[in-house]
Amino acid sequence: MITKEREKAFGQSIKSWPISERPRELLLDNGPDCVSDAGLIAILLRSGTKGKDAVSLARDLIKHFGSLRGLLSARKADLEKIKGLGQAKIAQLMAVIEIAKRQLKEEIIGKPYIENEKDVMDYLSLTMRDLKEEFFKVSYLNKANIIISVEDLAKGTIDQSSVYPREIIKRALEIGSCAIVCVHNHPSGNLEPSKFDIEVTKRLTSACQAVDITPLDHIIVSPPRSVKLKKQGCIFKY
Repeated sequence: MITKEREKAFGQSIKSWPISERPRELLLDNGPDCVSDAGLIAILLRSGTKGKDAVSLARDLIKHFGSLRGLLSARKADLEKIKGLGQAKIAQLMAVIEIAKRQLKEEIIGKPYIENEKDVMDYLSLTMRDLKEEFFKVSYLNKANIIISVEDLAKGTIDQSSVYPREIIKRALEIGSCAIVCVHNHPSGNLEPSKFDIEVTKRLTSACQAVDITPLDHIIVSPPRSVKLKKQGCIFKY
C-alpha cells in the first residue's frame, strides 16, 4: 500500500518510485486488492498534472467528490471543472463505470429473476442510485421469469405524462415478454412512494392484467437503498 509519507519521499514522478511501490506494478505482481483506491484511479489516469503525480491527482479527485463512488458517478460537466482533467482522462473515468454497468447487465440477461434477484438489485443500484435525473426502466421477462431485456422508458421528470402503460405493453408483446419489473430512481434519496408512484403502479398493473402479463414488481432505487412497491401493497394480487 502506498502511504503519503512514501509518496512524498519518492518525489513527484511515479517513475522515480521503486518498482514495488508503483500502482501498476503492484496490481500486476500482487493483485488489485493490494492497490489503494487512489492507486487504481491513478492507473486509469496514466499521468498526473504539472507538479502532481497521478496518485496525488487521484487522491484529490476522491476527496473532492467525497468517495470513490462519488468520483465514478460524477457527471461529465462536474469532471470538466477539475483542473488537470482533460477530455482523455474524463473519458477514461467515464468508460470504467460504463464497463462495470454493462458487465453487470450481461450477468442478469438470460437468468431467472427470482433466483438472481441480488444480481438484479446490484445492477439497478450501480446504474441508478447516483443519477442526478429520474429514470424509469422496465425489465422484461419470459414465461419462465428469465430476464430477456432491460430497457430505459423515460428520463427527466417522471410523471404521468412520461410513463405510458400502453408503450410498455406494446414492447412486451413485441419481444414475447410475459412479465415485467418496473424500476425508477429517486435522486433525492427519499424512498417514500409518491402519489404518482402508487398511481402509475396501479395503472400498469391493470394494463398488464388486460393482456395476461404479470407485473412482478415496481422498485424505487435511491442512493442509500431501494424499496419494492409490491411489499407496499401497490401491486394487485392475481
